[in-house]
Amino acid sequence: MADIFARLIHRLKPKHFDYNLVILGGGSAGLVTAYLAAAVKAKVALIEKEKMGGDCLNSGCVPSKALLRTARLLADARRAGDFGLQDTAIPFDFAAVMARVQRVVEQVAPHDSVERYRGLGVEVIAGEARITSPHRIEVNGRTLTSRAIVVATGARPFVPPIPGLDRIDYLTSDNLWRLRQLPRRLLVLGGGPIGCELAQAFARFGSAVTLVELAPRLLIREDEEVSALLAARFAAEGIRVLTGHRAKEVRTDGERRMLICEHDGKRVEIEFDAILVAVGRAPRVEGFGLEELGVELTERGTLKADPWLRTNIPSIFCAGDVTGPYQFTHSAAHQAWYAAVNALFAPFKTFKVDYRVIPWATFVDPEVARVGLNEQEARERGIPCDVTRYELAELDRALADGAAEGFIKVLTKPGSDRILGATVVGRHAGETITEFVSAMKHNLGLNKILGTIHIYPTFAEGNKAVAGVWKRKHAPQRVLRWVERFHAWRRG
Repeated sequence: MADIFARLIHRLKPKHFDYNLVILGGGSAGLVTAYLAAAVKAKVALIEKEKMGGDCLNSGCVPSKALLRTARLLADARRAGDFGLQDTAIPFDFAAVMARVQRVVEQVAPHDSVERYRGLGVEVIAGEARITSPHRIEVNGRTLTSRAIVVATGARPFVPPIPGLDRIDYLTSDNLWRLRQLPRRLLVLGGGPIGCELAQAFARFGSAVTLVELAPRLLIREDEEVSALLAARFAAEGIRVLTGHRAKEVRTDGERRMLICEHDGKRVEIEFDAILVAVGRAPRVEGFGLEELGVELTERGTLKADPWLRTNIPSIFCAGDVTGPYQFTHSAAHQAWYAAVNALFAPFKTFKVDYRVIPWATFVDPEVARVGLNEQEARERGIPCDVTRYELAELDRALADGAAEGFIKVLTKPGSDRILGATVVGRHAGETITEFVSAMKHNLGLNKILGTIHIYPTFAEGNKAVAGVWKRKHAPQRVLRWVERFHAWRRG
Protein backbone atom coordinates (compact mmCIF):
# COMPACT_ATOMS: atom_id res chain seq x y z
CA MET A 1 0.00 0.00 0.00
CA ALA A 2 2.88 2.35 0.81
CA ASP A 3 4.44 1.65 -2.60
CA ILE A 4 1.18 2.53 -4.39
CA PHE A 5 0.89 5.76 -2.37
CA ALA A 6 4.51 6.67 -3.17
CA ARG A 7 3.93 6.13 -6.90
CA LEU A 8 0.80 8.29 -6.84
CA ILE A 9 2.66 11.11 -5.08
CA HIS A 10 5.48 10.80 -7.65
CA ARG A 11 3.04 11.26 -10.53
CA LEU A 12 1.68 14.49 -9.14
CA LYS A 13 2.65 17.64 -11.00
CA PRO A 14 5.46 19.46 -9.16
CA LYS A 15 4.81 22.99 -7.91
CA HIS A 16 8.10 24.17 -9.45
CA PHE A 17 10.14 22.85 -12.39
CA ASP A 18 13.89 22.68 -12.94
CA TYR A 19 13.41 23.04 -16.71
CA ASN A 20 10.90 24.20 -19.25
CA LEU A 21 11.88 21.32 -21.50
CA VAL A 22 13.91 18.11 -21.21
CA ILE A 23 14.72 16.24 -24.41
CA LEU A 24 15.68 12.57 -24.68
CA GLY A 25 17.94 11.93 -27.65
CA GLY A 26 20.68 13.95 -29.35
CA GLY A 27 19.86 13.04 -32.95
CA SER A 28 18.30 15.26 -35.59
CA ALA A 29 14.94 15.75 -33.86
CA GLY A 30 16.42 16.25 -30.41
CA LEU A 31 19.09 18.68 -31.56
CA VAL A 32 16.67 20.90 -33.46
CA THR A 33 14.20 20.84 -30.57
CA ALA A 34 16.95 21.90 -28.16
CA TYR A 35 18.20 24.60 -30.54
CA LEU A 36 14.75 26.13 -30.90
CA ALA A 37 14.00 25.94 -27.18
CA ALA A 38 17.26 27.67 -26.30
CA ALA A 39 16.66 30.31 -28.99
CA VAL A 40 13.45 31.39 -27.26
CA LYS A 41 15.28 31.52 -23.90
CA ALA A 42 13.71 28.42 -22.33
CA LYS A 43 15.72 26.47 -19.80
CA VAL A 44 16.37 23.21 -21.61
CA ALA A 45 18.30 20.00 -20.98
CA LEU A 46 19.28 17.48 -23.65
CA ILE A 47 20.13 13.92 -22.58
CA GLU A 48 22.08 11.62 -24.90
CA LYS A 49 23.44 8.22 -23.84
CA GLU A 50 25.69 7.56 -26.84
CA LYS A 51 26.97 9.94 -29.55
CA MET A 52 25.69 13.42 -30.33
CA GLY A 53 24.33 13.68 -33.85
CA GLY A 54 22.47 10.38 -33.67
CA ASP A 55 22.22 7.95 -36.54
CA CYS A 56 22.31 10.60 -39.28
CA LEU A 57 25.78 11.80 -38.39
CA ASN A 58 27.35 8.60 -37.11
CA SER A 59 25.88 5.75 -39.14
CA GLY A 60 23.38 7.11 -41.66
CA CYS A 61 23.21 10.11 -43.96
CA VAL A 62 26.73 11.50 -43.54
CA PRO A 63 28.89 8.34 -43.79
CA SER A 64 26.71 6.77 -46.48
CA LYS A 65 26.89 9.83 -48.75
CA ALA A 66 30.65 10.03 -48.24
CA LEU A 67 30.92 6.37 -49.29
CA LEU A 68 28.64 6.88 -52.29
CA ARG A 69 30.76 9.80 -53.48
CA THR A 70 33.87 7.63 -53.73
CA ALA A 71 31.91 4.82 -55.38
CA ARG A 72 30.57 7.20 -58.03
CA LEU A 73 34.07 8.48 -58.72
CA LEU A 74 35.11 4.90 -59.50
CA ALA A 75 32.04 4.39 -61.71
CA ASP A 76 32.72 7.62 -63.62
CA ALA A 77 36.34 6.61 -64.19
CA ARG A 78 35.19 3.36 -65.78
CA ARG A 79 33.17 5.48 -68.24
CA ALA A 80 36.17 7.57 -69.24
CA GLY A 81 35.84 6.41 -72.85
CA ASP A 82 32.39 8.03 -73.04
CA PHE A 83 34.06 11.41 -72.46
CA GLY A 84 36.81 11.09 -75.02
CA LEU A 85 39.39 9.82 -72.54
CA GLN A 86 41.19 6.51 -72.29
CA ASP A 87 39.31 3.95 -70.26
CA THR A 88 40.94 3.55 -66.90
CA ALA A 89 40.56 1.68 -63.65
CA ILE A 90 41.53 3.52 -60.48
CA PRO A 91 43.45 1.44 -57.94
CA PHE A 92 42.21 1.99 -54.40
CA ASP A 93 42.58 0.81 -50.84
CA PHE A 94 39.18 0.05 -49.30
CA ALA A 95 40.51 0.70 -45.81
CA ALA A 96 41.59 4.18 -46.94
CA VAL A 97 38.12 4.76 -48.40
CA MET A 98 36.50 3.90 -45.07
CA ALA A 99 39.03 6.06 -43.22
CA ARG A 100 37.99 8.97 -45.43
CA VAL A 101 34.36 8.30 -44.53
CA GLN A 102 35.24 8.64 -40.85
CA ARG A 103 37.12 11.88 -41.54
CA VAL A 104 33.99 13.32 -43.12
CA VAL A 105 31.97 12.33 -40.04
CA GLU A 106 34.57 14.06 -37.86
CA GLN A 107 34.38 17.20 -40.00
CA VAL A 108 30.60 17.39 -39.61
CA ALA A 109 30.57 16.40 -35.92
CA PRO A 110 31.26 19.90 -34.50
CA HIS A 111 27.88 21.03 -35.88
CA ASP A 112 26.22 18.59 -33.47
CA SER A 113 28.73 18.69 -30.63
CA VAL A 114 28.21 19.06 -26.91
CA GLU A 115 30.35 22.20 -26.98
CA ARG A 116 28.22 23.88 -29.61
CA TYR A 117 24.95 23.18 -27.85
CA ARG A 118 26.27 24.23 -24.47
CA GLY A 119 27.35 27.44 -26.15
CA LEU A 120 23.77 27.91 -27.33
CA GLY A 121 22.53 27.64 -23.75
CA VAL A 122 21.49 23.97 -23.68
CA GLU A 123 22.47 21.84 -20.70
CA VAL A 124 23.79 18.67 -22.34
CA ILE A 125 23.83 15.59 -20.11
CA ALA A 126 25.62 12.37 -21.09
CA GLY A 127 23.77 9.46 -19.60
CA GLU A 128 20.91 6.99 -19.81
CA ALA A 129 17.63 8.65 -18.91
CA ARG A 130 14.45 7.18 -17.50
CA ILE A 131 11.10 8.97 -17.43
CA THR A 132 9.55 8.18 -14.07
CA SER A 133 6.50 10.43 -14.22
CA PRO A 134 4.93 12.89 -16.67
CA HIS A 135 7.27 15.58 -15.33
CA ARG A 136 10.28 13.71 -13.89
CA ILE A 137 13.36 12.21 -15.49
CA GLU A 138 16.13 10.33 -13.73
CA VAL A 139 19.65 10.40 -15.13
CA ASN A 140 23.02 9.72 -13.51
CA GLY A 141 21.44 9.56 -10.05
CA ARG A 142 19.72 12.94 -10.52
CA THR A 143 16.01 13.64 -10.71
CA LEU A 144 15.09 16.41 -13.12
CA THR A 145 11.67 18.02 -13.20
CA SER A 146 10.35 19.62 -16.36
CA ARG A 147 7.13 21.22 -17.47
CA ALA A 148 7.36 19.21 -20.70
CA ILE A 149 9.39 16.32 -22.12
CA VAL A 150 10.21 15.58 -25.76
CA VAL A 151 11.07 11.99 -26.67
CA ALA A 152 13.39 11.99 -29.70
CA THR A 153 15.09 8.63 -29.26
CA GLY A 154 15.14 7.72 -32.95
CA ALA A 155 15.21 4.23 -34.43
CA ARG A 156 17.60 1.33 -34.93
CA PRO A 157 18.06 -1.17 -37.76
CA PHE A 158 15.35 -3.82 -37.68
CA VAL A 159 16.78 -7.33 -37.73
CA PRO A 160 14.20 -9.95 -38.76
CA PRO A 161 14.05 -13.22 -36.81
CA ILE A 162 15.65 -15.36 -39.51
CA PRO A 163 16.88 -18.66 -38.03
CA GLY A 164 20.67 -18.82 -38.00
CA LEU A 165 21.22 -15.09 -38.58
CA ASP A 166 22.12 -14.54 -34.94
CA ARG A 167 24.93 -17.08 -35.23
CA ILE A 168 26.97 -14.98 -37.65
CA ASP A 169 28.43 -11.46 -37.56
CA TYR A 170 25.90 -9.76 -39.82
CA LEU A 171 26.18 -6.15 -40.93
CA THR A 172 23.66 -3.34 -40.48
CA SER A 173 23.80 0.36 -41.22
CA ASP A 174 25.08 0.75 -37.63
CA ASN A 175 28.21 -1.44 -37.75
CA LEU A 176 28.95 -1.40 -41.49
CA TRP A 177 31.34 1.53 -40.99
CA ARG A 178 33.81 -0.64 -39.07
CA LEU A 179 34.61 -2.62 -42.22
CA ARG A 180 38.16 -2.23 -43.50
CA GLN A 181 38.23 -5.18 -45.89
CA LEU A 182 35.96 -5.28 -48.93
CA PRO A 183 33.66 -8.35 -48.88
CA ARG A 184 34.23 -10.54 -51.94
CA ARG A 185 30.56 -11.63 -52.04
CA LEU A 186 28.07 -9.32 -50.34
CA LEU A 187 24.44 -10.28 -49.85
CA VAL A 188 22.15 -7.30 -49.23
CA LEU A 189 18.86 -8.17 -47.58
CA GLY A 190 16.37 -5.46 -48.46
CA GLY A 191 15.51 -3.51 -51.61
CA GLY A 192 14.50 -0.23 -50.01
CA PRO A 193 16.51 3.00 -50.07
CA ILE A 194 19.29 1.89 -47.69
CA GLY A 195 19.71 -1.52 -49.31
CA CYS A 196 19.75 -0.10 -52.84
CA GLU A 197 22.21 2.69 -52.06
CA LEU A 198 24.70 0.41 -50.36
CA ALA A 199 24.29 -2.45 -52.85
CA GLN A 200 25.28 -0.16 -55.71
CA ALA A 201 28.16 1.37 -53.76
CA PHE A 202 29.73 -1.99 -52.86
CA ALA A 203 29.26 -3.30 -56.40
CA ARG A 204 31.18 -0.30 -57.69
CA PHE A 205 33.99 -1.07 -55.27
CA GLY A 206 34.16 -4.58 -56.70
CA SER A 207 32.07 -6.80 -54.42
CA ALA A 208 29.91 -9.42 -56.13
CA VAL A 209 26.57 -8.15 -54.82
CA THR A 210 23.30 -10.07 -54.59
CA LEU A 211 20.28 -8.10 -53.42
CA VAL A 212 17.37 -10.10 -51.97
CA GLU A 213 13.96 -8.44 -51.62
CA LEU A 214 10.63 -9.94 -50.51
CA ALA A 215 8.54 -7.44 -52.49
CA PRO A 216 8.05 -7.92 -56.24
CA ARG A 217 10.33 -4.98 -57.10
CA LEU A 218 12.87 -2.51 -55.76
CA LEU A 219 11.78 0.74 -54.07
CA ILE A 220 8.22 -0.51 -53.72
CA ARG A 221 6.88 2.93 -52.73
CA GLU A 222 7.91 4.43 -56.06
CA ASP A 223 6.20 3.99 -59.44
CA GLU A 224 6.89 0.76 -61.32
CA GLU A 225 8.85 2.52 -64.05
CA VAL A 226 11.25 3.87 -61.41
CA SER A 227 11.82 0.35 -60.08
CA ALA A 228 12.32 -0.97 -63.61
CA LEU A 229 14.85 1.73 -64.49
CA LEU A 230 16.83 1.05 -61.32
CA ALA A 231 16.71 -2.73 -61.82
CA ALA A 232 18.06 -2.28 -65.35
CA ARG A 233 20.88 -0.05 -64.08
CA PHE A 234 21.73 -2.58 -61.36
CA ALA A 235 21.83 -5.39 -63.92
CA ALA A 236 24.16 -3.31 -66.11
CA GLU A 237 26.47 -2.81 -63.12
CA GLY A 238 26.55 -6.52 -62.34
CA ILE A 239 24.26 -6.53 -59.31
CA ARG A 240 22.16 -9.67 -59.03
CA VAL A 241 18.64 -8.66 -57.97
CA LEU A 242 16.32 -11.35 -56.58
CA THR A 243 12.87 -9.90 -55.92
CA GLY A 244 9.98 -11.95 -54.61
CA HIS A 245 12.39 -13.99 -52.48
CA ARG A 246 11.54 -14.75 -48.87
CA ALA A 247 14.55 -15.25 -46.59
CA LYS A 248 14.01 -18.44 -44.58
CA GLU A 249 17.28 -19.42 -42.93
CA VAL A 250 21.00 -18.70 -42.69
CA ARG A 251 23.23 -21.77 -42.74
CA THR A 252 26.92 -22.16 -42.07
CA ASP A 253 29.11 -25.09 -43.05
CA GLY A 254 32.68 -24.46 -42.02
CA GLU A 255 33.71 -21.33 -43.91
CA ARG A 256 30.66 -21.50 -46.19
CA ARG A 257 27.69 -19.28 -45.48
CA MET A 258 24.44 -19.29 -47.35
CA LEU A 259 20.99 -17.75 -47.21
CA ILE A 260 18.11 -20.12 -47.90
CA CYS A 261 15.21 -18.39 -49.67
CA GLU A 262 11.83 -19.39 -51.03
CA HIS A 263 10.77 -18.15 -54.46
CA ASP A 264 7.64 -19.34 -56.26
CA GLY A 265 7.54 -22.36 -53.97
CA LYS A 266 11.11 -23.35 -54.76
CA ARG A 267 14.22 -23.36 -52.58
CA VAL A 268 16.99 -20.94 -53.55
CA GLU A 269 20.47 -21.03 -51.99
CA ILE A 270 22.71 -17.95 -52.07
CA GLU A 271 26.29 -18.13 -50.85
CA PHE A 272 27.90 -15.04 -49.35
CA ASP A 273 30.92 -13.84 -47.41
CA ALA A 274 29.11 -10.98 -45.69
CA ILE A 275 25.43 -10.14 -45.28
CA LEU A 276 24.01 -6.64 -44.84
CA VAL A 277 20.57 -6.50 -43.22
CA ALA A 278 18.70 -3.44 -44.54
CA VAL A 279 15.00 -4.25 -44.21
CA GLY A 280 13.90 -1.17 -42.29
CA ARG A 281 14.24 0.56 -38.94
CA ALA A 282 12.48 -0.02 -35.63
CA PRO A 283 11.66 2.88 -33.27
CA ARG A 284 13.45 3.06 -29.92
CA VAL A 285 10.55 3.05 -27.46
CA GLU A 286 11.66 0.58 -24.79
CA GLY A 287 13.84 0.76 -21.73
CA PHE A 288 13.42 4.34 -20.55
CA GLY A 289 10.06 4.34 -18.78
CA LEU A 290 7.39 4.79 -21.45
CA GLU A 291 5.94 1.31 -20.91
CA GLU A 292 5.45 1.88 -17.18
CA LEU A 293 3.75 5.24 -17.79
CA GLY A 294 1.37 3.68 -20.31
CA VAL A 295 2.43 5.76 -23.31
CA GLU A 296 0.49 4.42 -26.29
CA LEU A 297 2.05 3.00 -29.45
CA THR A 298 0.75 2.70 -32.99
CA GLU A 299 0.33 -0.57 -34.88
CA ARG A 300 3.78 0.08 -36.38
CA GLY A 301 5.31 0.28 -32.92
CA THR A 302 6.00 4.02 -33.05
CA LEU A 303 4.86 6.48 -30.40
CA LYS A 304 1.26 7.45 -31.00
CA ALA A 305 1.03 11.22 -31.35
CA ASP A 306 -1.79 13.67 -31.96
CA PRO A 307 -1.52 16.49 -34.56
CA TRP A 308 0.35 18.59 -31.96
CA LEU A 309 2.90 15.77 -31.46
CA ARG A 310 1.66 15.01 -27.94
CA THR A 311 1.47 11.46 -26.70
CA ASN A 312 -1.53 10.33 -24.66
CA ILE A 313 0.28 11.91 -21.68
CA PRO A 314 -0.15 15.66 -22.40
CA SER A 315 3.25 16.73 -21.01
CA ILE A 316 5.18 14.20 -23.13
CA PHE A 317 5.78 15.10 -26.78
CA CYS A 318 7.71 13.26 -29.48
CA ALA A 319 9.51 13.92 -32.77
CA GLY A 320 11.57 12.08 -35.35
CA ASP A 321 11.91 8.40 -36.21
CA VAL A 322 10.47 7.31 -32.86
CA THR A 323 7.05 8.59 -33.96
CA GLY A 324 7.21 8.70 -37.77
CA PRO A 325 5.36 8.54 -40.09
CA TYR A 326 8.51 9.44 -42.05
CA GLN A 327 12.06 8.42 -41.17
CA PHE A 328 14.10 11.22 -42.69
CA THR A 329 16.46 13.70 -41.08
CA HIS A 330 14.62 16.62 -42.65
CA SER A 331 11.20 15.40 -41.49
CA ALA A 332 12.61 14.93 -37.97
CA ALA A 333 13.80 18.55 -38.02
CA HIS A 334 10.40 19.61 -39.36
CA GLN A 335 8.61 17.85 -36.52
CA ALA A 336 11.05 19.27 -33.99
CA TRP A 337 9.79 22.81 -34.62
CA TYR A 338 6.23 21.77 -33.80
CA ALA A 339 7.25 19.69 -30.80
CA ALA A 340 9.35 22.53 -29.36
CA VAL A 341 6.79 25.28 -29.89
CA ASN A 342 3.83 23.23 -28.69
CA ALA A 343 5.68 21.90 -25.65
CA LEU A 344 6.84 25.37 -24.61
CA PHE A 345 3.84 27.55 -25.39
CA ALA A 346 0.74 25.36 -24.91
CA PRO A 347 -2.00 26.23 -24.19
CA PHE A 348 -1.37 29.83 -25.28
CA LYS A 349 -0.32 29.03 -28.85
CA THR A 350 -0.11 25.66 -30.60
CA PHE A 351 0.33 24.41 -34.14
CA LYS A 352 -0.76 21.21 -35.88
CA VAL A 353 2.13 19.48 -37.61
CA ASP A 354 2.02 19.90 -41.39
CA TYR A 355 2.83 16.81 -43.46
CA ARG A 356 1.41 18.12 -46.75
CA VAL A 357 4.75 18.58 -48.46
CA ILE A 358 7.40 16.07 -47.34
CA PRO A 359 10.05 15.30 -49.97
CA TRP A 360 12.61 12.50 -49.99
CA ALA A 361 15.39 11.13 -52.14
CA THR A 362 17.12 7.80 -52.61
CA PHE A 363 20.76 8.44 -53.52
CA VAL A 364 21.27 5.65 -55.99
CA ASP A 365 22.67 6.53 -59.43
CA PRO A 366 20.55 7.87 -61.04
CA GLU A 367 19.00 9.51 -57.97
CA VAL A 368 15.29 9.12 -57.24
CA ALA A 369 13.50 12.05 -55.58
CA ARG A 370 9.83 12.62 -54.88
CA VAL A 371 7.37 14.97 -53.24
CA GLY A 372 3.62 14.49 -52.93
CA LEU A 373 1.69 11.91 -54.93
CA ASN A 374 3.02 9.56 -57.56
CA GLU A 375 0.88 7.66 -60.07
CA GLN A 376 0.81 4.53 -57.91
CA GLU A 377 -0.59 6.37 -54.88
CA ALA A 378 -3.03 8.37 -56.98
CA ARG A 379 -4.51 5.12 -58.35
CA GLU A 380 -4.67 3.48 -54.92
CA ARG A 381 -6.43 6.49 -53.41
CA GLY A 382 -8.70 7.15 -56.37
CA ILE A 383 -7.36 10.66 -56.93
CA PRO A 384 -7.81 11.89 -60.51
CA CYS A 385 -4.76 13.60 -62.01
CA ASP A 386 -3.05 14.62 -65.21
CA VAL A 387 0.48 13.27 -65.76
CA THR A 388 3.15 15.30 -67.54
CA ARG A 389 6.55 13.81 -68.31
CA TYR A 390 9.84 15.13 -69.61
CA GLU A 391 12.79 12.92 -70.54
CA LEU A 392 16.26 14.01 -69.44
CA ALA A 393 17.51 12.71 -72.79
CA GLU A 394 16.10 15.98 -74.17
CA LEU A 395 17.86 18.23 -71.64
CA ASP A 396 21.00 19.93 -72.94
CA ARG A 397 22.92 19.84 -69.65
CA ALA A 398 22.16 16.16 -69.10
CA LEU A 399 23.53 15.39 -72.57
CA ALA A 400 26.64 17.49 -71.96
CA ASP A 401 27.29 15.69 -68.67
CA GLY A 402 26.66 12.22 -70.08
CA ALA A 403 23.86 11.82 -67.55
CA ALA A 404 20.77 11.70 -69.75
CA GLU A 405 19.18 8.71 -68.03
CA GLY A 406 15.96 9.57 -66.19
CA PHE A 407 12.92 11.79 -66.33
CA ILE A 408 10.79 14.38 -64.55
CA LYS A 409 7.15 13.52 -63.97
CA VAL A 410 4.56 15.87 -62.51
CA LEU A 411 1.00 15.11 -61.41
CA THR A 412 -1.47 17.98 -61.57
CA LYS A 413 -5.11 18.47 -60.73
CA PRO A 414 -7.22 17.90 -63.90
CA GLY A 415 -7.87 21.17 -65.69
CA SER A 416 -5.43 23.03 -63.44
CA ASP A 417 -1.70 23.66 -63.09
CA ARG A 418 -1.85 22.88 -59.34
CA ILE A 419 0.89 20.36 -58.52
CA LEU A 420 -0.18 17.20 -56.67
CA GLY A 421 3.23 15.55 -56.76
CA ALA A 422 6.47 15.23 -58.66
CA THR A 423 9.04 12.49 -59.23
CA VAL A 424 12.53 13.22 -60.52
CA VAL A 425 14.89 10.44 -61.61
CA GLY A 426 18.36 11.48 -62.68
CA ARG A 427 21.60 13.16 -61.71
CA HIS A 428 21.07 15.80 -58.99
CA ALA A 429 17.42 14.76 -58.50
CA GLY A 430 17.67 15.51 -54.77
CA GLU A 431 18.40 19.15 -55.62
CA THR A 432 16.13 19.44 -58.65
CA ILE A 433 13.04 18.36 -56.69
CA THR A 434 13.31 21.36 -54.37
CA GLU A 435 11.57 23.72 -56.80
CA PHE A 436 8.50 21.48 -56.78
CA VAL A 437 8.63 21.29 -52.97
CA SER A 438 8.57 25.08 -52.74
CA ALA A 439 5.84 25.35 -55.36
CA MET A 440 3.60 22.89 -53.52
CA LYS A 441 4.32 24.49 -50.14
CA HIS A 442 3.33 27.95 -51.38
CA ASN A 443 0.54 26.87 -53.76
CA LEU A 444 2.38 27.86 -56.94
CA GLY A 445 1.44 26.00 -60.11
CA LEU A 446 3.34 24.99 -63.22
CA ASN A 447 2.57 28.32 -64.88
CA LYS A 448 4.67 30.07 -62.22
CA ILE A 449 7.56 27.66 -62.80
CA LEU A 450 7.28 28.19 -66.56
CA GLY A 451 7.36 31.96 -66.03
CA THR A 452 10.53 31.79 -63.89
CA ILE A 453 13.95 32.30 -65.47
CA HIS A 454 16.14 29.23 -65.08
CA ILE A 455 19.89 29.33 -65.69
CA TYR A 456 20.99 27.63 -68.92
CA PRO A 457 22.36 24.99 -69.02
CA THR A 458 21.39 23.35 -65.72
CA PHE A 459 19.50 20.29 -64.56
CA ALA A 460 17.01 22.61 -62.87
CA GLU A 461 16.02 23.80 -66.33
CA GLY A 462 14.26 20.47 -66.69
CA ASN A 463 11.62 21.76 -64.26
CA LYS A 464 10.80 24.59 -66.64
CA ALA A 465 10.83 22.16 -69.55
CA VAL A 466 8.25 19.85 -67.94
CA ALA A 467 6.10 22.91 -67.20
CA GLY A 468 6.37 23.77 -70.88
CA VAL A 469 5.21 20.28 -71.86
CA TRP A 470 2.20 20.73 -69.56
CA LYS A 471 1.44 24.14 -71.10
CA ARG A 472 1.48 22.77 -74.65
CA LYS A 473 -0.87 19.94 -73.66
CA HIS A 474 -3.25 22.41 -72.04
CA ALA A 475 -3.05 25.23 -74.55
CA PRO A 476 -6.46 26.93 -75.17
CA GLN A 477 -7.20 25.59 -78.63
CA ARG A 478 -10.20 27.85 -79.28
CA VAL A 479 -8.18 30.94 -78.44
CA LEU A 480 -5.29 29.75 -80.60
CA ARG A 481 -7.61 29.23 -83.57
CA TRP A 482 -8.89 32.76 -83.12
CA VAL A 483 -5.34 34.12 -82.89
CA GLU A 484 -4.41 32.21 -86.03
CA ARG A 485 -7.24 33.93 -87.88
CA PHE A 486 -6.14 37.26 -86.42
CA HIS A 487 -2.61 36.84 -87.76
CA ALA A 488 -3.99 35.80 -91.16
CA TRP A 489 -6.12 38.97 -91.21
CA ARG A 490 -3.07 41.10 -90.37
CA ARG A 491 -1.15 39.61 -93.26
CA GLY A 492 -3.91 41.07 -95.46
